[in-house]
Amino acid sequence: MSKHEQLATYLQNNRNKVSGVVDFDPGTDRLLQFDFTSNNTRLSSEDIADTLKFSAWVSQELLQSGCRYGIGGYMEHRTLYARSKLFGTGGAEPRRLHLGTDIWADAGTPVYAPLAGHVHSFQDNNSFGDYGPTIILEHHLDGLLLYTLYGHLNRASLQDLSIGQVITQGQQLAQFGNITENGNWPPHLHFQLMFDMEGLAGDYPGVAPYSQMEHWRQNIADPNLILQFTAATII
Repeated sequence: MSKHEQLATYLQNNRNKVSGVVDFDPGTDRLLQFDFTSNNTRLSSEDIADTLKFSAWVSQELLQSGCRYGIGGYMEHRTLYARSKLFGTGGAEPRRLHLGTDIWADAGTPVYAPLAGHVHSFQDNNSFGDYGPTIILEHHLDGLLLYTLYGHLNRASLQDLSIGQVITQGQQLAQFGNITENGNWPPHLHFQLMFDMEGLAGDYPGVAPYSQMEHWRQNIADPNLILQFTAATII
C-alpha cells in the first residue's frame, strides 16, 4: 500500500480525529473555485503584478459570489508566478506548478490544526512572493509520518511557538496574514501535505517546475483528503 493509500485509509477510518483547517459549514458555506491558470483572462498581468490590485480583485470576486472562501490550486499550472523572480530558475524551466491548496479569505481568518501533532518547524520566509510566516506540523498516524504546512500567516502566529510544542486537534494555530507580512499576496492560506521534509525546516517548496509533477506527487498528497471540500460546496 502506498503512503497516499495509507493516508486515505487512515483519514477515512478516523474521521473523529480530523477537523477543519478553517471555520466552514458545508450546510451554509460555499467555496468559489479560483482559476489562476492562463485560462483566466479576466485577471490581467498588471493586476497580478500589483498586490493591492490583485487583492482587490480576489475580494471583489468573493463578494460578488457570496462566498466566504475561495479555493483551488492543487497541482495547478499557474502562470501568475511570473510576478516574482523567486519562481524563476536562472534560465531553466520556471516554477509554475502549485503543490498545495490555497484557501482565500480575509486577513485575520483563524487557522486550526486538523490533526493532533507537534511543531516540526516555523520561520518567516519574507521574500517577495514567498510564504511569509510559515508553520509546519508533524503528525504520526498509525505508523504513517505526515507533515502539514501552513503558509502566508501573520507574524503574530509565530510568537510563543517552540519546536516540539504539542498541538491538539482543532487548536487554533494561526491567522491569515495581510499583504504587508504574508509574502505580498492577497490574504490566503497555503495548505500542503508532505510525507518527507527532505531535511528542510521552516520551509518546503510549494511551487515546482510543471514537468516534474509526477516526481512531486510522490511526496505531496492531495490536501482535500483532510479538507473534505465536496463538489457540492464549490461554485
